[in-house]
Amino acid sequence: MKWDVIFQPSNLALYGEGILTTLALLFSSLAIGAVLALLFALALTGRSAQLRAVVGAYTYVVRGTPLLIQVYLIYYGLGQLEWIQARWDDTWPWTYFKEPFFCALLAFSLNTAGYSAEMLAGAIRETSAGEIEAAQAYGMGHWRTMWRIILPSALRRSLPAYSNEVVMMLQSTSLASAVPSMIDVTSAASRVYSKFYLPFEAFLFAAGIYLVATFMLVGVFRLAERHFLAYLAPRQN
Repeated sequence: MKWDVIFQPSNLALYGEGILTTLALLFSSLAIGAVLALLFALALTGRSAQLRAVVGAYTYVVRGTPLLIQVYLIYYGLGQLEWIQARWDDTWPWTYFKEPFFCALLAFSLNTAGYSAEMLAGAIRETSAGEIEAAQAYGMGHWRTMWRIILPSALRRSLPAYSNEVVMMLQSTSLASAVPSMIDVTSAASRVYSKFYLPFEAFLFAAGIYLVATFMLVGVFRLAERHFLAYLAPRQN
């Protein structure tokens, strides 16, 4: 065991760069995915059958194919099309497709949007009929009921499932190492391994980083659930 190699300043700096990239990719994809998920969930529970079919097909494809394949399709597929490459120097938005971080971010955002949309749509469908009837009794219309009653309730109830999605996305960011020139935690471990031939130390250190990050995320969501879902806890006499 040669842990002293891992703790060399240059290698720690490499892991530090990987942590920053991983966190930036995680939180950026979650933010973009949350906005898309909200729109997709509204479409999945809306009145338009055509829109439900289109969004339903999208979420089916996203959840039915591996994330790594989606990353490859965007970076090695879309990003390598001659039509896009001819425009990625001066034509927006194709200029972003030559950036590895953007391709990975796009893949992760679309992926988490598909999963989160189905979670939120399920929570919307399970909203108590009594809540909706009470809103209608107050004279609220469809959209006002959605924004003031249904969505807040659905978001609170989908929080436990969404916490699992966030943890899975954290661990899925390791797939960003498949994109060349991306330095995330996993690719940092791969570089240390290839340079010093220390696979156990390099990847075990990376696993420890993911474990600590997961522990912190779970703690944050536990606090959020305790706050937002307190009304569901059994009452103590």
